[in-house]
Amino acid sequence: MRKPRDFDAELKALTDKARHLKSRKQSQLGELVMAAGADGLSAEELAGALLAIATTTDSVKREAWRKRGAAFFSGKRDEAGSGAGDRPGSVAPGSDRASPAAGPSGAA
Repeated sequence: MRKPRDFDAELKALTDKARHLKSRKQSQLGELVMAAGADGLSAEELAGALLAIATTTDSVKREAWRKRGAAFFSGKRDEAGSGAGDRPGSVAPGSDRASPAAGPSGAA
C-alpha cells in the first residue's frame, strides 16, 4: 500500500519557496537600482521612468535600451550609448548626475 501524500505540507513548502523567490527578486531589483546609479533618484522619478519604459512600444528605443542593458551586465558600463536622451532626465552610465543627489551618505 502506498503512503498517502501530505498535500498540506507540499502546499506549505511551495508557498514558502514562492515567498523566498519573491523576496530574492525584490532584493535583486534593489541591487540593480543601486548598481545602475539610480538610487540617487527619488522614488517618484524612478517609478515615472519605469512606467514610461513599460508603456513604450517604440521598438527602436526598446532595442537601444536592451543593448545598453546588455553592455551594463557585460561590464561595458563606460559606453554612453545612444539611449541617454531617450527620455527627459535620463542619465548616461558613468555620468555625475546621480552623485550630488546621493549626498555624503551615498558614498560607498
